[in-house]
Amino acid sequence: MTDSNPAPVSDPDPASTNPDTSTGRASSGADEGTTPKKSLWREYAEAMLIAVILALTIRAFVVQAFKIPSGSMIPSLLIGDHILVNKLAYGLQLPGECEWTISFPPVTCYASNPLIAFDAPERGDVIVFRYPEDEQKDFIKRIIGVPGDTIRIENKVVYVNGAPLHDAAFTQRVDPGVIDGRINPRDNFGPLTVPDDSYFVMGDNRDQSLDSRFWGYVQRHKIKGRAFLIYWSWNGRGPWTEWVRWNRIGKGIE
Repeated sequence: MTDSNPAPVSDPDPASTNPDTSTGRASSGADEGTTPKKSLWREYAEAMLIAVILALTIRAFVVQAFKIPSGSMIPSLLIGDHILVNKLAYGLQLPGECEWTISFPPVTCYASNPLIAFDAPERGDVIVFRYPEDEQKDFIKRIIGVPGDTIRIENKVVYVNGAPLHDAAFTQRVDPGVIDGRINPRDNFGPLTVPDDSYFVMGDNRDQSLDSRFWGYVQRHKIKGRAFLIYWSWNGRGPWTEWVRWNRIGKGIE
């Protein structure tokens, strides 16, 4: 027996089965030109990976931030100053003598090999370099002697090529006593001539600096770059209103 009153059947979705009248082909219902949407976590992961790669590239080749932990460069740099170092100051450098470490960044490099040279380090430049006696540490000092210069210190006065160095504007000497050079080279030293590809460096705090007077020269390929800007300065002493040295932020390093 047949059903005399069959249930009505609705028309099928024309977008899914009807021919496309404009092209003569059937439409599938999905936009064939679109790509699957990325998950939110994947987008975040890709953005973070790109940010890390950019940060490491900039740190390795362009500019690197450092914090001043000691007073060897007073009055030019104070404890708590945060500085930027231009790693392109003397040319495009490729990291060398690298080794993997369990830290961030995961690679530590102990040399900088010039790929394209710009300017040579000059007397008066404030540089960051690998400490010759422990290359895990970075030191910051001022260049006093370049290759070929003759350096002598007599009763705290620094002589470069026989002429006194006029350094009163950026140095301090806090100990009025003078030490015999046969006991300690702090106040009486040399003369000696700076060899090729080497630099004689000193801290601006002359009486309280461990520098070339004690451990020798800085080799050219151990220089990381030239310090050029104080971007933050933290005192952390006295009233809370004086914890930040606002007057030092943005100050150039000369």
